[in-house]
Amino acid sequence: MNTEIRIDALMPSEMARRAEYIGVNKAQMATFSMFALAILAGAFIALGAIFATTVSAGTAEAWPYGVSRLLAGLVFCLGLILVIVGGAELFTGNNLIVMAWAGGKVTTRAMMRNWVIVYIGNFVGAFGTAVLMFMSRQHEFGGGAVGQTALSIANSKAGLEFVPAIALGILCNALVCMAVWLAFSARSTIDKIAGIIFPITAFVAAGFEHSIANMYFIPIGLLIQGLDPTFTASTGLELSNLTWGAFLINNLIPVTIGNIIGGTLFVAAVYWSIFLREQN
Repeated sequence: MNTEIRIDALMPSEMARRAEYIGVNKAQMATFSMFALAILAGAFIALGAIFATTVSAGTAEAWPYGVSRLLAGLVFCLGLILVIVGGAELFTGNNLIVMAWAGGKVTTRAMMRNWVIVYIGNFVGAFGTAVLMFMSRQHEFGGGAVGQTALSIANSKAGLEFVPAIALGILCNALVCMAVWLAFSARSTIDKIAGIIFPITAFVAAGFEHSIANMYFIPIGLLIQGLDPTFTASTGLELSNLTWGAFLINNLIPVTIGNIIGGTLFVAAVYWSIFLREQN
């Protein structure tokens, strides 16, 4: 009998089988658990966004653009670390369920059920966190620098054009799903964290668009603008892009489309075709 204990990371072919197994479990999860874990994931990603916004406040004047973006990306990793290590259901990462679907182990209906429930739960968690953050008045910290940064980020994201928003969404979720894919290889918590850091830092630093993160980034700006007009006026910012309609049409819809393409085609379908296609 072979009693050797293996401590090295899983190989890609083993990662593919783990992804398939996890995809089946996610698709079969009870509705209440799925929705509750999705709310947590939305809140976790929002916490990463809060961290990134706070760290970005004032850095444009103190640091070159690239360095400022690097810092924001590093701290934003908190969100996916909480999702993967803490356990939660994130829509963008769950695009990898396609690996189980392509092999016939998950039905189209079950996969779509997961995506819809998780997407709604993510919105509840992220938007709820935005409401709580507005109530905390954290946007007034640093002499208003945090709120000014939040408004600037929201206005910029709400002003995207449709096609670029799709492209930025594709690039983003290719990296997010690669981070989740790397976590499948892990044998320890530290392994998972190490695999997450660079892909997530890269997508934030490069300015790519994540639909769930934007469920916090843009609503917090809209809440500040709509419910604290005195603070908003004090920033002197031009916020013509920042409307609820622009949030949905210019950002959330095209970015979600891009995220689905990036995760399902550029990661899940590629690895399934390489490692699992001939086994099914």
